[in-house]
Amino acid sequence: MKTLNNFMIVLILSISTLMMSCNNEDNIANPPLDGIKTNEDLTEYLETLLDSKDIPGFSVNINIGNNIAFQKSFGYANITNQIPYTNQTLNNLASTSKTFLGAATAKAIEQGLFTLETNINDLLPIDIVNPKNPNGIIKIKHLVTHTSGIIDVPQTYISSNYFILMGQNIDTTIGNILVNDLGIQQMEQIDLDEYLVEIFSEDGDLYNLDNYLDTEPGETWAYSNDATSLMGFIIEHVSGISYDEYVANYILNPLQMNNSTFNLEQVDFQNMATLYYDTNTPFPNYANHGYVEGGLYSNNNDMSKYLLEMMRGARGESATLFSNQYYQLLFGAQLQNGIVPTDFAENHGLFWYMKDDYLMHGGNSLGISSHIQLKKDGTAGFVIISNMDGTFVGNEVKWTEIKVLITTAIEEYISNN
Repeated sequence: MKTLNNFMIVLILSISTLMMSCNNEDNIANPPLDGIKTNEDLTEYLETLLDSKDIPGFSVNINIGNNIAFQKSFGYANITNQIPYTNQTLNNLASTSKTFLGAATAKAIEQGLFTLETNINDLLPIDIVNPKNPNGIIKIKHLVTHTSGIIDVPQTYISSNYFILMGQNIDTTIGNILVNDLGIQQMEQIDLDEYLVEIFSEDGDLYNLDNYLDTEPGETWAYSNDATSLMGFIIEHVSGISYDEYVANYILNPLQMNNSTFNLEQVDFQNMATLYYDTNTPFPNYANHGYVEGGLYSNNNDMSKYLLEMMRGARGESATLFSNQYYQLLFGAQLQNGIVPTDFAENHGLFWYMKDDYLMHGGNSLGISSHIQLKKDGTAGFVIISNMDGTFVGNEVKWTEIKVLITTAIEEYISNN
């Protein structure tokens, strides 16, 4: 959930400052990157990184061609109980989940449910109008490229989208911050349609003019979790089944991703990683009402299958999920050059974005950091999953550094194999 980082900077700077005193252990020099050729070399490097950066736990999967070249996990899923982080450890993926919505959108287009040019109001049970540009026609292509003119309202997104699961202990330092400072409630999950109608209906309790930009659809890029969840609801509405069921039927099951789910009721919490602010501070388990934008639970084993499929699709060698032309649609540049901010990416596919000859997407939420990346030609790719926080001030910087170090080591490994 990329924009959550910016929200946290604004909303919890003072909170982070108070807590950062226990998070200043990173004075150890970074391990050397040169000469990473073998699995043993990469393992040694990542183990050193784990110790020097005080990361709770993480998994790395690297695919080259049709093979899993490296698949290993490090650290702990639960530090207190000394439970190792393994390739079977379940972890939420945050916004890396959006790549599955990209695949679901491509599948729905193949099924003839809509096209990228379809007006979203031709598909929805209520009309959605940008009050700052009421004549603007929002199309599917605008939702999947973050150019719809719909944006997130920070306070609403955090306090109304996030919720703490029932039965979780919130009488802790971090629990009090989530409840009392960020306004996150402990409650049952609200159905996706009920949540979204409160945001997009003019009579909704969460309706806010600040959810919209004064812009023409397609002209301005602005990352939006609310617009993403709306895209998931469109698929839900036109297909006649819930979004989590649609993804299970057409993506997870065909790829035999048997431990992955968007459905909170199907999550194996006994095998889930504890999510950490730092190695001394676990978060209570939480979820999102607008789960489409960041609610997939998966593990390293399952994500290796997904990555292999995406790579085969990028090479034009697979029809497992849909025919080749829809893989091309999924990964094809959808915007004119210059619309996406250059510090973020060069262009957009269907939620996938392009940068430096790669297709990629990252994800960060409370106690969650993830990243998926593959070469545009589909020859190699990798996934990183961690129960480390990458949202609070300080932690965002720390995760960015660690991601760069891991990514650089992986690229060194791939270039030597």
